[in-house]
Amino acid sequence: MGYDRPADAAGLLGIGDKKVNRMGFGAMRVTGEGIFGPPGDRDGAVRVLRRSIELGVNFVDTADSYGPEVSENLIADAFHPYPDDLVIATKAGFTRPGPGRWVADCRPQRLKKCVDGSLGRLRSDSIHLLQLHTVDPDVPIEESLGALVELKAAGKIRNIGVSNVDVAHLERARSVTDVVSVQNRYSVSDRGAEDVLRICEGDGIVFIPWAPVARGVLARPGGGLDAVAKAHGATPSQVALAWLLHRSVVMLPIPGTSNAAHLEENTAAAELRLSAEDLESIEEAARR
Repeated sequence: MGYDRPADAAGLLGIGDKKVNRMGFGAMRVTGEGIFGPPGDRDGAVRVLRRSIELGVNFVDTADSYGPEVSENLIADAFHPYPDDLVIATKAGFTRPGPGRWVADCRPQRLKKCVDGSLGRLRSDSIHLLQLHTVDPDVPIEESLGALVELKAAGKIRNIGVSNVDVAHLERARSVTDVVSVQNRYSVSDRGAEDVLRICEGDGIVFIPWAPVARGVLARPGGGLDAVAKAHGATPSQVALAWLLHRSVVMLPIPGTSNAAHLEENTAAAELRLSAEDLESIEEAARR
């Protein structure tokens, strides 16, 4: 497998008319257990969010379903009025009947109500990036995205992305509107979206990997990433995040946490430079 030359720590990606640093922050885990309800320490969650931009993050990913509604409210409490260079990306398309439960509902009229709700919670007149959170098996993706196109024409959305899509979904989405981002599950140990990533690379679409930190055997002490991590005085999670930045210049990881120390560890991964030997060791471990 070939690797693109990584951007340096100041490497930027364009989302519409704004540039963002290549290590973002995922604001899902600042909510309660099961991504449901408020966090146990609301003030602490706000502090973690604020610490993210102190560390150079200027892309924060959220969704109306995180909580639900909790994450967006916390973001507004932490950042409003927003710095000019801060991009808040949110998503719509899931309902939350309970902790750990996610049910797709991408009907056009509902999506319009969701966006209006997000605008209110985020205290904003326009959402810089709105991503369709999932593909509803009961609603053609063209109809769901058609609602977002209408909202974009009305000035409520500036850019449109999609999430949890396969190649066919992405092609159908792009037949309806310009797609500036794709948010799919992807990591060194989970590459099911490789074919979607290749399209994003070829066409300059930002790829936002969710669950970006390697899981299972690879991430354990003594696992496949451990030797590379020790050689750099890093952690396996940092190596997994650095690998993503090396993997593609369109990659925008969004590791999430509710812990300030963990946040600092994640953002520091952008400084880690992996050699060709490191990358081959990681590939060999992943193959095993």
